[in-house]
Amino acid sequence: MGHFHVTWTLYAVLGPLSAALWLASAALAFRRPRAASALVLAGALVTLAFTCGLWLSLERPPFRTMGETRLWYSFFLPLCGLMAFRSFGHPWLLSFGAVTASAFALVNVFKPEIHSKALMPALQSPYFIPHVTLYILSYALLASCAVGSAMALARRRRGLPDEGLVELTDRLCRVGTGFLMLGLILGSLWAEEAWGGFWSWDPKETWAFATCGAFLAYIHLRRSGRRGTWTMLVPPLAFAFLMITWLGVNYLPTAPQSVHTY
Repeated sequence: MGHFHVTWTLYAVLGPLSAALWLASAALAFRRPRAASALVLAGALVTLAFTCGLWLSLERPPFRTMGETRLWYSFFLPLCGLMAFRSFGHPWLLSFGAVTASAFALVNVFKPEIHSKALMPALQSPYFIPHVTLYILSYALLASCAVGSAMALARRRRGLPDEGLVELTDRLCRVGTGFLMLGLILGSLWAEEAWGGFWSWDPKETWAFATCGAFLAYIHLRRSGRRGTWTMLVPPLAFAFLMITWLGVNYLPTAPQSVHTY
């Protein structure tokens, strides 16, 4: 095991391979869904093999840097698209997950954001892996939720039936928001352990709170029977909040003072 060593250099080969498999899947999703499904799984297995090798080589979970979280996102997103396709029968779910995962994989090829393998003391916690995993999984589900809502609105504008897209959006939102809330709760417990407080209104925490509130607002509106245009605009808006939480807060003037900047 001491001779086992995987670095981002290997991803320069495996990343494009995964992306190629996923792009081929996207191209076949509407004509040959079985072949497309197999290609999604093949790309995910390539990414998983690299991630596991990186984990062993770094001697820590690869969840610390932005590049490492993108790696997990590119793994989960096509699988969520595949599961949603198998459940609801919309080929665009398969295609969307595959194309977006390809984009994240290629970003990581050119910008892996490599850092030291050491974890700072605050990250050496049993909450580390489940917190980040739940968040990344929720991001993948809620991305599909936002796209489903946008597609439902687009079909309505053309005078076409939404083909069950509203119901699909509802289910993806409920599951994705559930994972998001669990991740938030674990993060609060982790914060109490690491810094002595459950909540500090850190910029990332504030935007995470706004994101959860927006998705919960959609769930509330739908349970109240609302399905108009304004209601269906909420998931894309909430997903924009999510992207600010994940990526945007790193560019705020207060980012260097954030406890979430490692």
